[in-house]
Amino acid sequence: MKILFCSDGSSQAENAVRYGAPIAVAYQAETSILGIVEKASQEDAVLQALRRAQDILKEHHLNAELITKAGLPVPEIIKRTEETKYDLVVIGAVRKGTHGPRWMSARAYKIIESITPPVLVVVGELPACRRILLSTGGTAHSDATVRFAGDMAHRVNATVTLLHVMAEPPAMYANLIRSEDENMDRLLQSNSQLGRSLRREKELLENMKVPCEVRLRHGLVLDELLDELRQKEYDMVVSGSSPARSRLRAYIMGNLTREIVNRAELPVLVVRSGNRPSPTPTDPL
Repeated sequence: MKILFCSDGSSQAENAVRYGAPIAVAYQAETSILGIVEKASQEDAVLQALRRAQDILKEHHLNAELITKAGLPVPEIIKRTEETKYDLVVIGAVRKGTHGPRWMSARAYKIIESITPPVLVVVGELPACRRILLSTGGTAHSDATVRFAGDMAHRVNATVTLLHVMAEPPAMYANLIRSEDENMDRLLQSNSQLGRSLRREKELLENMKVPCEVRLRHGLVLDELLDELRQKEYDMVVSGSSPARSRLRAYIMGNLTREIVNRAELPVLVVRSGNRPSPTPTDPL
């Protein structure tokens, strides 16, 4: 495992190193810290930040390679990941604005969409990862996301909750929805495409010795996912992205993933799918 930590000298980049360090330890990863200096006047501050980041990793018995580049962060990160193969890229991100919707920096979006390795976007200062929420569409192209998140969960001793959100049923059938748990049991036992996909994902995690539960919600996907995050204490949320149809080595961060990155108040891991998006199953229970 090779992990690239990216730093612009900010305190949030340092928080990202602190959050990612236990993950790097769990993988016994080869680690690098890429420091990017946009202006000459920032050089000393960035170098000091890089040394602090290196010291954080040393506290975890990790010897990190320091790399410094002058230029714009996004092109330099893209270039670095094209020159050297990394298995995970970790970035710190802050939200813009203090009132109303707090939009994530456009840099975070561009990095996620432009590089091949999975990207862990760290917001705020959080403890180690122990509970992971994985948003799944229940399709075949979700398997790569499940495998990567499952392997990470196994190594850091975390649990995984697979969350699938279905559309609200028509009002005339609303009385048939007795409980989410009952519907989940029926769905997992069914031979529908969605039922088979969710069973496969659950089995993938269980085969990796990862404690796993599957949760079903009804409603708008983003609203239900954010409500799940509010109701339970998770340390990371995982989503996927798919290859673009028109550009080689580029990925599409769909509206859902973009909104998760934008609005979740915890680290977001975006994992690449090897396939183009498939239609979301709409099988009835």
